[in-house]
Amino acid sequence: MGCGKTVAMSYLVDVLSNRNQRRLPEPKLCYYYCRDDKTGRATSIVSALILSLLEQLPGLKRPFFEWYKEAQASGTFDPAASMNELAKFLERLLQMMDRPVILMIDGLDECDRVSRRSILHMLETLLLKVQGLKTLLSTRPEQEILEQLGEIPRIELDSDTERDAIVAEKLIESQLSYLSTDVRALVLDRLSHSAQGSAIWTKMMVELIEVRRIQAIDPMRRFLESIPLPEQLSHLYATLFSRCTSDDFENQELAGTALKLLAVTHRPFSILELAWAVTLGVAHVTTVDALAGLVDHQRIMSLIHPFVARVDPNDVERRQVRLVHQSVKEFIMETCISDPPFTQGGPFSRPGQLTAKHRLEYLNAFILDICIRYLLLDDIGNKNLFSEEQVGIAELPQGDNLFEDDEQPVQYDPHCTWESWEENMIRYDPTERGFGGFFVYASCHWVEYFSTITVDRLPSLGSIENLCQAGSARLSNWIQQNCRPDCAIIPRFEFESSLYDPLSITSLYGSEAMLRDMVKNSNFDNGKFLQETAMAAADQILHWGDISRLKILFFDDKLGHQLQTLDFFRLVLRWWPDRATGQQDWATVFCLIDHMPEDFDREMWRNELLSTATNISCAPVLRQLE
Repeated sequence: MGCGKTVAMSYLVDVLSNRNQRRLPEPKLCYYYCRDDKTGRATSIVSALILSLLEQLPGLKRPFFEWYKEAQASGTFDPAASMNELAKFLERLLQMMDRPVILMIDGLDECDRVSRRSILHMLETLLLKVQGLKTLLSTRPEQEILEQLGEIPRIELDSDTERDAIVAEKLIESQLSYLSTDVRALVLDRLSHSAQGSAIWTKMMVELIEVRRIQAIDPMRRFLESIPLPEQLSHLYATLFSRCTSDDFENQELAGTALKLLAVTHRPFSILELAWAVTLGVAHVTTVDALAGLVDHQRIMSLIHPFVARVDPNDVERRQVRLVHQSVKEFIMETCISDPPFTQGGPFSRPGQLTAKHRLEYLNAFILDICIRYLLLDDIGNKNLFSEEQVGIAELPQGDNLFEDDEQPVQYDPHCTWESWEENMIRYDPTERGFGGFFVYASCHWVEYFSTITVDRLPSLGSIENLCQAGSARLSNWIQQNCRPDCAIIPRFEFESSLYDPLSITSLYGSEAMLRDMVKNSNFDNGKFLQETAMAAADQILHWGDISRLKILFFDDKLGHQLQTLDFFRLVLRWWPDRATGQQDWATVFCLIDHMPEDFDREMWRNELLSTATNISCAPVLRQLE
């Protein structure tokens, strides 16, 4: 969308028109632009092509009037409203002509399904029957249209930085020539790097700069650093959404859910991943099988196709679905809030009272809820991710030279990616074990959304406790997948599920608001937590997490007694040498020494801490104990 199809077609019209003037006999060119589904009706298109021929060759008007009368006499009251009659007459006209003809139709995707099928069938018939006829069509790369077009030659307008720069330069020259040289250079640099193939976005941004009349370089730089969504573009996106969903509530719900997910995804979705997530977002099911029976990935993609970058529809498992441009994300952030307190009249109302931060928090909470609900499906807690055979395979050496004796040491490559490192490793497919199409993404990324959640949008404690229940198959399954984001059998990092429970997971990955809520309101004796849950959480915080969170646990009325012990400070000193060089403030942890209970044997634990701190040269503790 907005990549310049119409501009390219207009350019071709100009070039071909000039070229045709120098040829004998002069070829005739008929061009039609479908602006929307009203102008994209088959009868409108064929009528316009016929009219163009009549205007260019007035001698054909007499056959036209004769045909019109004949059609009426045969029972067709209004031949101009009959696609069948119009197609027959266009064929008759073309066969009368003694020169080549070029038919150009821009915006085939703007036609409704029936009109598009009629037009393509007519063109196919004409090409077989009329010698010297050529056709040129432009369209968005929708799967249904591409299948209808078959194997005809095509040109694909993919994103191209050099073309973006040329488009921006021409627009700036024609509309912003009054700016100084350095300001024009700044605008060109920013727009060409932000266009991402969207010529329409570039055009509207230049128009917005012209309207705002910004001329000084510093104000221009600030404007370009926080580029607003042009109002015209917002209206265009809203119109496209309405048309793609046919203003049907169910379609709007599916499309709105898909766009919200795409606005905050941490990587491109596969077609199946997106379809599974969207389906769960609007359905209420409890099993993977029940959800699988509702997934319709072709429907989902057909509803959002103008808003996503081009995809290969035949590769439904490749991670390729992303928004076509940053401006689409801005549009979603501004308008796609469907939470009842903020909507008025559907999923694309404009919640002006919300800040950008609040909108992002809403969308993060939205995708977090879908991830959690997916991981809580019954099947994911009732079976193991790996079979016994796969567990055995995971213990074997990986690579394609397992039986070579002269293997050389692996050379360190600072530029090596995980994808390259895992290229020859054995892989597994969670769907084969019955975990469905969204399990990988939900397992790997739910914790990232969990860290952003605010006090206004906390997930229920019950859902987090069930998802992270100590010793459960569910906890083990998502943790094993979390450390294998690309499904290589060898994990990328250590993540042992037996060490974790809801408190330790929340301490490491949850937001501070979520941790405080759990500490305050959870029942730690309900069987879902480890026996010494606070000590287990402290161990993980000291190893991987934000050590400032230890204070939340240490001073809690229910959990504090587990940390107000000598064992806790031994644990602190055990981890300190490994993390002392980091950026965290260990003084906040060592200060807890001053808050030990009054009835504690201070002399005994003071002497032991002094001895341990001296052995590892922990100066902060030595100063604290002075």
